[in-house]
Amino acid sequence: MDTRPIGVFDSGLGGLTALRELARIMPDEDLIYFGDTGRVPYGGRSKEILVKYARQDVAFLRSFDPKAIVIACGTVSTTALDVLREENDIPVFGVVEPAAQAAVQLTKNGRVGLIGTKASIRSGSYERALDTLRPDMSITARACPLLVPLVENGRSRPGDVVAETVVSEYLAPVKAAGVDTLIMGCTHYPLLREVIGAYMGPDVALVDAGEQCARWVKKQLEWDGLRNERPGAGRHRYYVTDSTEDFAPLASIFLGEDVAGEVEQIDITAY
Repeated sequence: MDTRPIGVFDSGLGGLTALRELARIMPDEDLIYFGDTGRVPYGGRSKEILVKYARQDVAFLRSFDPKAIVIACGTVSTTALDVLREENDIPVFGVVEPAAQAAVQLTKNGRVGLIGTKASIRSGSYERALDTLRPDMSITARACPLLVPLVENGRSRPGDVVAETVVSEYLAPVKAAGVDTLIMGCTHYPLLREVIGAYMGPDVALVDAGEQCARWVKKQLEWDGLRNERPGAGRHRYYVTDSTEDFAPLASIFLGEDVAGEVEQIDITAY
């Protein structure tokens, strides 16, 4: 049994969807969440900047002596995962492989859609993972740069004309391709699940990258003998790089419940 915490980070608050699932399936684990809210979004940044930011994010989480780090960010998972794994002596998990495996298992017609940030789509990481698992699949990928700002500003509910318009514009070519499975390759996108699902239709399975990553992490920790499994609920702490004033109301939307835990602003440039 390992009682050290699990570190989780994202460019903003989207990674809270992954933390929510981690807390649900491993309620006994201590979780430390870091959201780089002062530099969100990461999606339009260059690879060099993304690697720099990711290293700082990991360095901050390492100050808590975590037993594992979860990159609850599609952009960082697709651009910096290999670098972070090489530089760290603890498990570092990303969202790409778990989501790709789920999509391969769900698709019936071999046509899979993928939406993500510009950096994620540009990297080709999801496509490579899918091709490795099933080379005969047809993949239709679409960068959706406006979705993260929409979600971060609370514009994600059904009936929101702006959200519905943007989603329909981005997803039109994906829907036209006849996909039966859609990977939501950014952990912000599950907040738009109802809007995306309504547009794509009931016959299209939606893959939540953060949710699949959380399940993957649990299995890996069990295999490696790193689970906590002590009686009682784990402790949750939250850290951001922008003001903490707006964190609780926004975070409660991502978590599906009121924030229960400490929230603190930190200077990430010190790491």
